[in-house]
Amino acid sequence: MSKPPEVTGILETVLYYAPGQGPVMERFYLELMGFRRIGGGSEGGHPFLFLRTGGSVLLLFDREASLSKQSPPHHGAAGPGHVCFLVPEADYEEWKTHLRTRDIPIEEEASWPRGGRSFYFRDPAGNTLEMANRDFWPE
Repeated sequence: MSKPPEVTGILETVLYYAPGQGPVMERFYLELMGFRRIGGGSEGGHPFLFLRTGGSVLLLFDREASLSKQSPPHHGAAGPGHVCFLVPEADYEEWKTHLRTRDIPIEEEASWPRGGRSFYFRDPAGNTLEMANRDFWPE
């Protein structure tokens, strides 16, 4: 069997929210998380929001509307999603303080066998968000 062509990274990640949660999700990611809006709206009744942080893109979609869309192919998720954001080591503790002062509870913190730490919290749609102070996955 031949080796597949190279994949160089993940361009975008999608999280979903319930109908009507778009405005609160937008405020959370723009104001609390500091992401930059690069697109969004409602195309044919399908609400969406495109955000950028660093070199990554986060897409936020209305869960139900995404399932009925035909192009691009429909997609969605049942239950909360998960995404891990990478933050500079120097900002790791500051992020915890930033969230706590805005009444966002930290659900758990972990120290990883390969080094590094991360902590978990939720967005308004219940998605599990993680902040890591370094890449702790094998190369």
